[in-house]
Amino acid sequence: MKRFRVVFVLGAVVIASLAATSIHFYQQSVDGQRLFMQVAGIVNSRFVDSLGASGVYEKAASGLVEQLHDPYSELMTPKDVEGFARAVEGKYGGIGATVESRTGKRTFITKVYPNTPAEAAGVIEGDQIIAVDGVSMVGLEMGDVTSKTKGDPGTKVNVTFQREGVPEPITLTLTRALVRIPAVPFAFMAEPGIGYVPLQTFNETSAREVTDAVMRLRAEGAKSYVLDMRGNGGGILQQALAISSLFLKPKQAIVSVRARSGVVEADSAMGPRLDGEFPLVVLTDDGSASATEIVAGALQDHDRALVIGERSFGKGLVQQTFPLDGGYLLKVTTGKWYTPSGRSIHRDRTLRPDGRFVETPVDTVKTPLPRFKSDAGRTVVGGGGIIPDITVMADTISGPEQEFLRVTAAQGGLIINALVDEAQRHKAGLAPNFTVRPEWLEELNRKLDSAGVKTEPRMKSARDAVLTRELDRRLARVAFGDSGQARHDMKNDEQMQRALNLLRANNTQSGLLAAAVRR
Repeated sequence: MKRFRVVFVLGAVVIASLAATSIHFYQQSVDGQRLFMQVAGIVNSRFVDSLGASGVYEKAASGLVEQLHDPYSELMTPKDVEGFARAVEGKYGGIGATVESRTGKRTFITKVYPNTPAEAAGVIEGDQIIAVDGVSMVGLEMGDVTSKTKGDPGTKVNVTFQREGVPEPITLTLTRALVRIPAVPFAFMAEPGIGYVPLQTFNETSAREVTDAVMRLRAEGAKSYVLDMRGNGGGILQQALAISSLFLKPKQAIVSVRARSGVVEADSAMGPRLDGEFPLVVLTDDGSASATEIVAGALQDHDRALVIGERSFGKGLVQQTFPLDGGYLLKVTTGKWYTPSGRSIHRDRTLRPDGRFVETPVDTVKTPLPRFKSDAGRTVVGGGGIIPDITVMADTISGPEQEFLRVTAAQGGLIINALVDEAQRHKAGLAPNFTVRPEWLEELNRKLDSAGVKTEPRMKSARDAVLTRELDRRLARVAFGDSGQARHDMKNDEQMQRALNLLRANNTQSGLLAAAVRR
């Protein structure tokens, strides 16, 4: 009987302790609410500038999210939600062009998408937007200009352009349309037998676009492929799963999520799959993030692709979105992503006031990066991000070139204007394998000198190198489009050249992986 009484007493103690904890938590909650309401009331009634009741609460809510010190959690305003939806869905109501801002807050067209109102109306790269619906856009921020051109599909907008070589402004009436930004903007044979597929985002049609590109290139004779995901910041998770499934065997693991609760959720390959075990290279860089890292990590862990390039960004946090009253949206981190071998994709960073993400430094001598094994027993390295099987750093500009760019930073708009003018002047009759002629560079330098962009004689070599490279890039784009520019630039792309060299010498995936180990 005594033993049962002891158990009863211990149970009573536990219940009392839980009750005390609950009361304490409730009291803290009440005290916190009281403090907040007192501060909010004083700010709303006494602060020198009126915020309005809704403004007070919005700032308080934003402050709460900021104090989480998580750069990926955010409270989005209704305006932010519109931009977020466009990025996720890959479409918006507009004219179908991208722009850039130059000297004096002038907004210029930098790209016209195919099958869009802008293309149909004859808008070209280099056109400056000077008015929208009769209202001057000169001197306005780029975001203010683009917001005027966007709107509901089917509505009309009058845009006035200033075009180089045309004395009078050109006013065009465009009917806004649902503009879809392609996930795979183009695909082509990099050389006989090797297909090139650039994947620039994960929108709602990414998997279908990758499938279509691979199948079309296969019909053209492709036996192996390069999937270029450099600069791809991610997007829809379901599309990452679908694209991984294209290359993996059914039921192979793709990614797992570990939440605060300790619950692990895993996703595996399922759905449509591309036939064949063709050799595959994936290219990554420090701009490859999120959904891109899921695909690259899964293909690497299962030995389905050889990863070449630079360590990826390392965004391995899972966000969930919660719609709120008034059109607001709360995006909160709820878990972390892990590759099939158990590698954490995430690299810890802090968000600085200037908007830069800065990685938390790790002494890899004292704390070596963790090692994991692929399905075939290859070593894959963890520690955040996807570390390539073969690291090939992107070309970096030299010290003197960096100095030239720094010295002329305030005159960047003048330099861009001159580059655009020269590219438009020489694009006619340009051969795909062109090189920048010395006389073109001399004329460009004369224009820049006349515009006041002058540098010391010791910088001549660096100046010529930068201007030649930029003129070459812009010429290729205006003459041959994005696809033509990619073809043209490939000869100077060391990461791509390494991929091509390995694919030429190996006609199986196992041979490709073995060659990487032997290098």
